[in-house]
Amino acid sequence: PGGPGRPGGPGRGPSLPATTTIDPNAQKGPGRGGHFTGKKKDDKRSKAERLAEELELKLRQPRSRAQQIATEYVNDEIGIVMLSEGVSVKELAEKCNRPAKDVVAKLLHRGIFATINQPLDTELAKEIAREFGYLADIVSFEEDVQIAAEEGNDVQGEKVPRPPVVTIMGHVDHGKTSLLDAIRKSKIAAGEAGGITQAIGAYHVNVKDGTEGARRQVVFIDTPGHEAFTKMRARGAKVTDIVILVVAADDGVMPQTIEAINHTKAADVPMVVAINKIDKPGANPEKVEQMLLQYGIQTEAFGGEIPCVKVSAKTKEGLDLLLETLLLVADLKDLKAVYECAAAGSILEARLDRGRGPVATVLVQQGTLHAGEIFVAGATMGRVRAMFNDRGEKVTEATPSMAVQILGFEAVPVSGDNLQVVEDEAKARNIVSFRQEKAKAAAQIKQRVTLENLFSTLKDGQIKELPLIIKADTSGSVESLVGSLERLSTEKVRVRIIHAAAGTVTENDVLLAEASKATVIAFSVKAERKTEELAQEEGVDIRFHEIIYKVTEEITAAMMGLLDAEERETIQGLAEVRQIFRVGKSVIAGSFVTEGKVQKPFKVRVKRGPDTLWEGGIKTLKRFKDDVHEVKNGLDCGIDLDGYTGLKEGDLLEFFTREKFAATSLG
Repeated sequence: PGGPGRPGGPGRGPSLPATTTIDPNAQKGPGRGGHFTGKKKDDKRSKAERLAEELELKLRQPRSRAQQIATEYVNDEIGIVMLSEGVSVKELAEKCNRPAKDVVAKLLHRGIFATINQPLDTELAKEIAREFGYLADIVSFEEDVQIAAEEGNDVQGEKVPRPPVVTIMGHVDHGKTSLLDAIRKSKIAAGEAGGITQAIGAYHVNVKDGTEGARRQVVFIDTPGHEAFTKMRARGAKVTDIVILVVAADDGVMPQTIEAINHTKAADVPMVVAINKIDKPGANPEKVEQMLLQYGIQTEAFGGEIPCVKVSAKTKEGLDLLLETLLLVADLKDLKAVYECAAAGSILEARLDRGRGPVATVLVQQGTLHAGEIFVAGATMGRVRAMFNDRGEKVTEATPSMAVQILGFEAVPVSGDNLQVVEDEAKARNIVSFRQEKAKAAAQIKQRVTLENLFSTLKDGQIKELPLIIKADTSGSVESLVGSLERLSTEKVRVRIIHAAAGTVTENDVLLAEASKATVIAFSVKAERKTEELAQEEGVDIRFHEIIYKVTEEITAAMMGLLDAEERETIQGLAEVRQIFRVGKSVIAGSFVTEGKVQKPFKVRVKRGPDTLWEGGIKTLKRFKDDVHEVKNGLDCGIDLDGYTGLKEGDLLEFFTREKFAATSLG
């Protein structure tokens, strides 16, 4: 599901195999820690260019990073190593083909005392590797493990199909739970196996796929309020393959429907619309599809590609078609996973159980998880003491797309964190220790990005647009506010509305804002104390307003901060070159100031007729033999230009200044 092979970091591919010596003339890709082999390419490209191509194509490096590594490698003739976060003294020594005592010596030289199993700061490890003649690239621990698993696929077998993971989302009371009830052909409210089913919130259903009675498994995740879904998106993990958007046929698009649409778009997963309650009086499925068009959801009936199925959870009408549609969408995605490798997955939810300690529901995304295995999950670790499936039954293993409740965490993990099985408990403890120290350091320097300090952030080009979440007291206010703010957008800077709805600011809004780096605009509405506390914790800025034009004024000012400072040029004076003097290597322009004045700090252009020959600064400015700061209109002077000696009599010198000002308009 999008994230299992890369639980270590959002949107980032693996960097380099553990220790790689690269022949840029070769064609065949490396094994882990191996060499490029093969025939030399008969082309005229430079060594660095050929190496950059190998890095980009074989090792999946971004082009810019590949070129950087290739240039450094070729110019300095260095090796390349990949280090995982929290690399120990011993591991660094092994990667650099040095005895551990050499690394210890480098540390002692810096006044650092460390044991061979002690984790090192990332930048320090890179620095020491460079001193040993290696260019180090850093990846997360999980990423390192998964790269090893992928590179071992030739031994462990090909990826094989896995069940699709489906998330049901929609507005409250539109029938999400009832629909899941009907699909499972049981009453969830009745509970199973001591209520464990309800706690897990993930259900496995065997679905008939229409071929000779064969059945396939589909995993459903219930995410009330979309909280888990948002948190996982914030951490770059996609735990779902398909979203079912449930909309009531008699109620239509509602605030949480819009919220669900925005979450689904942000997560970039395919959607299937299920229009529920078609059995109720007043049901109008066609009107619902028309309403969805306003939010960019174009169903097949309206010429789009999004499937739409009309169902009734009560009468079970349309359920078979819905399930068939899910299988079809899943087949198009060609969902596969490696079963025979170290297990990896995502934490769906976690809590502290009084009798059993920290408990978490984990969706396995890669490999097979076994009882007794050691794992790392974010900033905590543990050993699988027990696992329970969605029916509360104890199991000894969990395969890809299977959701299980796990006992054995040392501390409660964070929803959305990745779980990765490891063989070495000492390594797991090193990683956890490293992450905990890193988290403490980050907490001390964390700075909230607010509208007040936005300019300094945007000035460096870190943000190209202003993302906003709009909450207002009525739908009319929402429409008016969104329209006013979107009209502020220009070709240079624009407002991006992440989500807009009527109602108070909720914790879900805060989570979405944190994930999207957005500011929340609360118009004539409030936020509960718990929501404000979460906003403060997550560094989300909530702006409360009662007057629309005050909102537009504030947003306009923030948008101006996105723009580069304006540069204004002022002509300060003109001088005519009347005589050329050569003093040593210097060329002195005997000049007469015809307009304005000349000051030594001014910039100057050399003009000959309509052409500008040179632009730069003044090295010396003299009146007779005296150095001066300024020469006014109507006076002679001698000027030595800083870096230009091609002056001729009759040339015109144009003196000017440039100043930078904050943008005063959005145009």
